[in-house]
Amino acid sequence: MRIKVFKARNVAEAMALVRREMGEDALIIDTRPLAGGVEIRAAIDEDNPVPPQTQAGAREILAHHGVPEPLLAAWELGDLAATLGRYLSFAPLPLGAGEKPLAFIGPPGAGKTLTVAKIATRLVLEKRLPLVITADTRRAGAVEQLAAYTRLLGINLFVASQPGAVIRALARRERGEPVLIDTCGINPFLDEDRELISALLAAVDAEPIALLPATLGIEQAISYALALAELGARHLVPTQLDLSRWLGALIAAAFAGNFRLAEAGVGMSAADGLAPLTPEGLAERLRAGFEETPPNMAVFGFQKKVQLA
Repeated sequence: MRIKVFKARNVAEAMALVRREMGEDALIIDTRPLAGGVEIRAAIDEDNPVPPQTQAGAREILAHHGVPEPLLAAWELGDLAATLGRYLSFAPLPLGAGEKPLAFIGPPGAGKTLTVAKIATRLVLEKRLPLVITADTRRAGAVEQLAAYTRLLGINLFVASQPGAVIRALARRERGEPVLIDTCGINPFLDEDRELISALLAAVDAEPIALLPATLGIEQAISYALALAELGARHLVPTQLDLSRWLGALIAAAFAGNFRLAEAGVGMSAADGLAPLTPEGLAERLRAGFEETPPNMAVFGFQKKVQLA
């Protein structure tokens, strides 16, 4: 087993270094803050080396992942990473001092609460204490879930069920610290839900951040993307990237919504469960998925059992 120490300005950059050098199978041993950054120790089993990249072309790989044919026909396809960088936008989340509050919006089950916890954890490790607000008082257990994370981080959680309560919580903001707002899951096709989120965003002048599971079907992902873009979202954080073997829906949604791809949810860990998205990193994931052998499932045997049940 090979162990190596990685140092960077933040957890996201350090994790990108780990994956670039040691691959997706790297084991994170520990993470600790440093002056001006963070240090991660990672290990890799030398008997399980990172597989070589496929020589397949961009069209073959994107088609394998289910990218819609109209996009493949319209795009000028060359190097995979260059193609992604040409037709998709990539930008980090606006978490600098004095930026607008970030309100994470999306359908139920998109992973908003866990994503807020992940970003809050990273900021604390960077010694930048965020102001965390939950406006998700509709889902049972949502407040308790986020409160469990904030207690571990040693920061306060403000519960605000109405825009006015969110405004009062924002009055506690100090030194332009980052503000993270967890919102309730919405049906973006329902007028009542759109009005609810729009009122919150307008009241606190928040920047909406769209969240969508990468496991969605393409048509559903595109529909959600267009609806969330209409609500003002400019950044997309796809979640459950580690659970999806086909990323065509993610690419189609990002393109349809004209989103800036920021980072992606890649696990349940609050410390390293987000990975920055870049054209090169996304290309690596697409190639890895192309090389993967589908599981050998006894489909007909399963169908027979269902019919006999």
